[in-house]
Amino acid sequence: MPARVFRRPDVEEMTGLSCSSIYEMMARGDFPKPIRIGRRAVAWREADLNAWFETREPAAA
Repeated sequence: MPARVFRRPDVEEMTGLSCSSIYEMMARGDFPKPIRIGRRAVAWREADLNAWFETREPAAA
């Protein structure tokens, strides 16, 4: 079964982060880097995003 990938708008919705926040965090090494899926298109692997979510602290209730 092929790995599932998500485009940037989906990643923004899933994480609650803006585009600029995602790219700033990537530059610091705090967010997974995307993979190239076309000449001008990138996407994030589901497994990479899941691993990132597991490292996050739960939100305060």
